[in-house]
Amino acid sequence: MSKEQKILLVDDERDILEFLSYNLKKEGYLVFTAVNGKDAITIAKQENPNLILLDVMMPDMDGIETCREIREIPGLNNVMVAFLTARNEDYSQIAGFDAGADDYINKPIKPRVLISRIKALLGRVGGSAPNTIEKKGTGGIKIDRERYLIEKDGVEINLPKKEFELLALLVSKPGVVFTRDVILDKVWGDDVVVGDRTIDVHIRKLREKIGEDFIKTIKGVGYKFEF
Repeated sequence: MSKEQKILLVDDERDILEFLSYNLKKEGYLVFTAVNGKDAITIAKQENPNLILLDVMMPDMDGIETCREIREIPGLNNVMVAFLTARNEDYSQIAGFDAGADDYINKPIKPRVLISRIKALLGRVGGSAPNTIEKKGTGGIKIDRERYLIEKDGVEINLPKKEFELLALLVSKPGVVFTRDVILDKVWGDDVVVGDRTIDVHIRKLREKIGEDFIKTIKGVGYKFEF
């Protein structure tokens, strides 16, 4: 399966690109590289990779801006994006998730650990796509699970994968409170370490796109969908 999967590595340090490329190719992945954000966007449009590993600190266009632009491109908004960076400050991680990233991996990281994280990310992609289109109407919102689209009052809205999965989870049981632990398990899985603030960022972005009234916060517990 990995032989059919494409990974785009983006880093302005060529030795890091060579090192990561070597290890990923050994695992059977088809690897593309870019040394800046503009080239990364061009290659992503051409190759439509399954996963983009993106450095944060780059000249001209940094990783945050690159990720944000990728999420605006039709056909790329659902590509898995993981930041691979030495910066581990909270504000940097929040900015990354706010831009639409699916994961945040800190350097340095051992190749075997990185491969494990990559397999976990790509595994969730493969396991989440159904064979048929399922649409569910709830309060003027329709969910298209095959195309990762939602339709609100007749207007289609593209959502990054994690935002879509979070909304689909909440909509699956209107009125039911999903705890933060359940949300982390169902949407992010056990292999990715994220915190409550990550959930809050995604909830905020969903509210910006579908309206403030649908997703209710249950303080100290979690969230529920109402209409």
